[in-house]
Amino acid sequence: MVYFIADNIVSPLGFTTTENFDKLRDGQGGIRIISDRDIYPEPFPASMIDTHKLEESFAAVSDKSVFTRLEKMMILSVKDALSKADINIQSERTGIVLSTTKGNIDLLDPEKSPAIERDRVHLWKLGRVIADYFENPNEPVVLSNACISGVLAINLAAGLIQQGTYDNIVITGGDIVSRFVVSGFMSFMSLSPTACKPFDKNRDGLSLGEAASTIILSKNKTGDNDIVFLGGASANDANHISGPSRTGEGSFIAIKKALKESGVPANKIDHISAHGTATPYNDEMESIAIDRHDMSHVPVSSFKGSFGHTLGAAGLVETAILLQEIKNNTMVKTVGFHKLGVSKNINVVDKTTNRELNTCLKMASGFGGSNAALIIQKT
Repeated sequence: MVYFIADNIVSPLGFTTTENFDKLRDGQGGIRIISDRDIYPEPFPASMIDTHKLEESFAAVSDKSVFTRLEKMMILSVKDALSKADINIQSERTGIVLSTTKGNIDLLDPEKSPAIERDRVHLWKLGRVIADYFENPNEPVVLSNACISGVLAINLAAGLIQQGTYDNIVITGGDIVSRFVVSGFMSFMSLSPTACKPFDKNRDGLSLGEAASTIILSKNKTGDNDIVFLGGASANDANHISGPSRTGEGSFIAIKKALKESGVPANKIDHISAHGTATPYNDEMESIAIDRHDMSHVPVSSFKGSFGHTLGAAGLVETAILLQEIKNNTMVKTVGFHKLGVSKNINVVDKTTNRELNTCLKMASGFGGSNAALIIQKT
């Protein structure tokens, strides 16, 4: 068995998982209008971490200052998660897996952080920086597969534990809102001019967010209320470089394979955490994939209306919230959702609700036809 033993979220809503979950339970979100010409010449909605709070929090745990914004977020996240886990990060039996889509992409701007080596823009170097900070002796694994990176990282880490490579794995992921990222999504014309509205009839695009999140997996049970990884899978429908399949094929296959690996039939799923970016095509595609598995009645949530799309951190952030939902038997509302706007009559959670949760599905999709899914269960 592979157990979820600790987690953390560093986001605009808080620097612990509990802080974030409490805000979501109250229906709060972090998306606001950002006016920063260093990022984009015009104001845009996004969820961004307060720089002063980040610097103050990092100074409290480290006297080392030569780290990028993303590295500080990840280090804070890992530190908090480790404080809740009885593992040795310096052991050869503890691995590190990172997920990110862009890493330290802001270092490509020579005016940014001149004291930091330019080679830290490479993803392998980011992994090495994090591993070295915690004095971990192993080579870190870095996953960068568009927006499924976080879910894929959990699936990979669970597999490494199952095959005996490691006893414990620290999975951390993150991305920041940068000039490169905002300009890229603006060029796709995929950003909403307001806060995003997942699965809603009036949805008109996604909102970007930044966060770091950490999940620690272990082969060892650590308490009476542990949640286990049952299975996960990925699939690529090769539909388009950025557009999702109109039939939901890739997501359908990823869910099907995850269910098979888990040994769980679709009718035993209590709750679904969807990718739910609030773009017209993504949400429609996910609704079709869910419906094809006869799970339209299962309560579905998207957390993008609260966090924005945190890219490489999304799968970790949203799985950490899903873990809290299971522990608290509570489904938090889908912020931004008011009226169903997809072709399939899926059951979107529109208000925070108490419900017995045992077995849950996490979905993710991304550019290039990538799709992933994982299933977790309360023991």
